[in-house]
Amino acid sequence: MLNTAQKTEASGTEQELTDGFHLVIDALKLNGIDTIYGVPGIPITDLGRMAQAAGIRVLSFRHEQNAGYAASIAGFLTKKPGVCLTVSAPGFLNGLTALAHATTNCFPMILISGSSEREIVDLQQGDYEEMDQLAIAKPLCKAAYRVLHAQDIGIGLARAIRAAVSGRPGGVYLDLPAKLFAQVIDADAGAKSLVKVIDAAPAQLPAPPAVKRALDVLKSAKRPLIILGKGAAYAQADDAIRTLVEKSGIPFLPMSMAKGLLPDTHPQCAGAARSTVLKDSDVVMLIGARLNWLLSHGKGKTWGEAPKKFIQIDIEPKEMDSNVEIAAPLVGDVGSCVTALVEAMGGNWPAAPADWVNAVKTKREENVAKMAPRLMNNKSPMDYHGALGALRTIIKERPDAFLVNEGANTLDLARGVIDMYQPRKRLDVGTWGVMGIGMGYAIAAAVETGKPVLAVEGDSAFGFSGMEIETICRYNLPVCVVIFNNDGIYRGTDVNSAGRDPATTVFVKGARYDKMIEAFGGVGINATTPDELKRAVNAAMDSGKPTLINAVIDPAAGSESGRIGNLNPQSVLKKK
Repeated sequence: MLNTAQKTEASGTEQELTDGFHLVIDALKLNGIDTIYGVPGIPITDLGRMAQAAGIRVLSFRHEQNAGYAASIAGFLTKKPGVCLTVSAPGFLNGLTALAHATTNCFPMILISGSSEREIVDLQQGDYEEMDQLAIAKPLCKAAYRVLHAQDIGIGLARAIRAAVSGRPGGVYLDLPAKLFAQVIDADAGAKSLVKVIDAAPAQLPAPPAVKRALDVLKSAKRPLIILGKGAAYAQADDAIRTLVEKSGIPFLPMSMAKGLLPDTHPQCAGAARSTVLKDSDVVMLIGARLNWLLSHGKGKTWGEAPKKFIQIDIEPKEMDSNVEIAAPLVGDVGSCVTALVEAMGGNWPAAPADWVNAVKTKREENVAKMAPRLMNNKSPMDYHGALGALRTIIKERPDAFLVNEGANTLDLARGVIDMYQPRKRLDVGTWGVMGIGMGYAIAAAVETGKPVLAVEGDSAFGFSGMEIETICRYNLPVCVVIFNNDGIYRGTDVNSAGRDPATTVFVKGARYDKMIEAFGGVGINATTPDELKRAVNAAMDSGKPTLINAVIDPAAGSESGRIGNLNPQSVLKKK
């Protein structure tokens, strides 16, 4: 194997050479990419080994989809593209779900996959893991590129980086055929071919007339509302967003991954009055949030009968008017747009209407008071509210910890129960509501930040990525996994009335997930009451050791799909 230190004699002169392996590694390092998530195998095993030897941290997972989810959330947390490295064909396909997930959620990510040789693939001659990966990837990501020549590696990676982070971020596929790695070129020429990407995500300033229009609409409001989406969290424009919210005095509603941009306990937070503010508001400013299914597409009974005017801040012009008319589109990056709004507001911005602010405050306090007793019970087996009440206290006491959350009831109820106090600390399933992100997200959060992670999982959701607890133990990461175990999907009480097989939504009764992590040297704990759960999680977070807590939940607790059961269409056929 050639390396950049080897020399060869040609025509009596010494020539330093390099190869595709080293050019890929050098290009990554030149652009500040110091972590790779992936699964080794043909033809990228040596690339992982060499990258590790060159000082890049390479984390090997048990399944490519989980490595891809880790790379996607790394992109969200760092604003640099997270990199996932996979083998060809089946490995590439496993990573493709995470790549599409990154694109849908606007996370910068690059999926790099080895592939079979073009001349054999194009003639369909049956190469090892033969597949036209570039063609398959294109519809599912923001951009896709293939590099065939070693001298193009630098430009290929530069294009991938720029595509991933510029404008609306997203997933990018980079196809590297096996022969590329073994190609040899002059080392000086190779070094000159590398590209350091400059200003990959330039600021996009809003037009001054658009800023004025937005403020005019906002000033006319009698019942204004600000909605913060995960795009606002990704922007890392925390100070500007806080200034806008507090200067305006307008109630704000954070979407789940925007929780903590301002603390959920902030006096203007309307999280506990969500239904009221969506239904009764008359002007809504969307900051990094989209009017997709998570906001009922901006219409229908969720939004009530009061006519609405929308102001929308988004870097993608095509997002405007995607579901309803946007009265004041503000196109640009979140930080620039919010800063421009604050500056244009000046020092004499009128206070938000007092009757509206007080009505929201009253409703919020009513709902919080109504919920409080449910969060304080110490039942055995636990219900969701008792268990989440215990975890709510832990996050309040440890605001610097990350909360990773997925499931059906486990996710939907935790969104409303657990308050967040710092930005980008709540990581969940995002736009698709896809299950399986948990362990990949938890690993990346711990690796990228060094902070402790609490992963709260439904037992069904955990099954998609559960084997990665071995990865957590192997790298000795400060991750505490809590599995809400109610013996099934939604509930563990369904019955198959037509045969002996278990119902489709039922798992093994009384499963002990805590025993799984013990097999890999981690700490396993079984908790049957909220008090036991709180003690176990605190001990795990104090120790920093990989821990899995089996939280025993009443099998009858929960409802179908949590709050989105209406998306499961009921059969129109009736039994006679």
